[in-house]
Amino acid sequence: MAEHHDVQHHDVIVVGAGPSGAAAAFWLARSGWDVVLVEKKRFPRAKTCGDGLTPRAVRQLEDMGALAGVASAHRYGGMRAIGFGRTMELAWPHHPSFPSIGYVVRRSELDLAVAEAAVAAGASWRQGSSAAPLRDSRGTVTGVVATDVEQGGRTEILARYVVVADGANSRFGRALGAERTRTWPLGMALRGYWRSDRSGEPWIESQLELRDQTGRLVPGYGWVFPLGDGRVNVGVGLLASSDTWKGTNTSSLLEGFLADAARRWQFDAAAPEGEPTGGKLPMGLSVRPVQGSRHLLVGDAAGGINPFNGEGIAYGYETGRLAAWAVGEALATGDSTALAEYPRRLDRLYGTYYRFGREFVRLIGHPKALEVAVGTAMRSRSMMTWAVRLMANLMRPEDTGPAEGAFRSLAGLSDLLSREGQGPPLA
Repeated sequence: MAEHHDVQHHDVIVVGAGPSGAAAAFWLARSGWDVVLVEKKRFPRAKTCGDGLTPRAVRQLEDMGALAGVASAHRYGGMRAIGFGRTMELAWPHHPSFPSIGYVVRRSELDLAVAEAAVAAGASWRQGSSAAPLRDSRGTVTGVVATDVEQGGRTEILARYVVVADGANSRFGRALGAERTRTWPLGMALRGYWRSDRSGEPWIESQLELRDQTGRLVPGYGWVFPLGDGRVNVGVGLLASSDTWKGTNTSSLLEGFLADAARRWQFDAAAPEGEPTGGKLPMGLSVRPVQGSRHLLVGDAAGGINPFNGEGIAYGYETGRLAAWAVGEALATGDSTALAEYPRRLDRLYGTYYRFGREFVRLIGHPKALEVAVGTAMRSRSMMTWAVRLMANLMRPEDTGPAEGAFRSLAGLSDLLSREGQGPPLA
């Protein structure tokens, strides 16, 4: 088919229709702006993920009116933690801003529901098109060249602003000069699906004592997330917090974890539904810069994954929403400097928490420290309740309880370490 060139004009282009991109498109379209989602895949599409939605993610789905799109998803009430000879079931804590429930839903269904919510709000959606930056003579991004991945036709799409939401590998972001801070933690994960008669369990399960083939304790966890439809999502996540762990084989970790998980969840470890898939998880807002003169990076493209638990969906929704606000301000005022408020808001919302998270990840990179920290916590329900609130970012800073006090103390230590050169500030 002969190549052809079209030209389109919009207020905003969002590159990528995953959680962060769809959320940004939703909030921009709801505010009346002309926004187009450019997505390489055709939905529904599979996505490597644990499929678990925490209360923070559920809150964003509620705000977008997208929760109805996953109404049939499996609902769960908290986490079953396993490690060092103990098992503990911990309900999601009460929080004034977030619900006390979570869902397990395959990303093929979840991402479609949120992207459709964006379209219903007024966004247009171009599926099956890869995107490359269009730039002017000064290097400022002015739009994208969208190429149909099946037919090969190309379209120039021009816009006043671009939101970069093309995921953890973010070729688009790298083309604009964004880079991951390689001394900061990076996660690696591998997951698959198995048939299980226990897929209706009301808890997600985390194995906090994950060991490699030599029996050495590694910084990470194994999970079993029940989907409620006869299947479970089973996987392992590793925090590559130092050179010690960067060569660790996640396939071997998963193989070792499966033996125990299959016994508890009554599935055949040798019979997965398809081959397990994996990927890298840039954490703690490790990608810089997140702002250019005409573009912003959101979600995994900005390295927005929570370093405490590897969660990215909630932070995709939240960073997409923050970016939509900043772009909306720039459009409304005609002043592109409004984009500078985006990294400042990221720092106010996540800065202390993620700085503490990075120091925590460095700490548990030492097997003995990990054993002491997790082994001690697993002997105390109150400590594990606090740990769940911390890992899921459900702290209540306005309160004066022991959990919040401990977090402020640890966060102060993290800030001190950062000032002493352990890591640059976010803004």
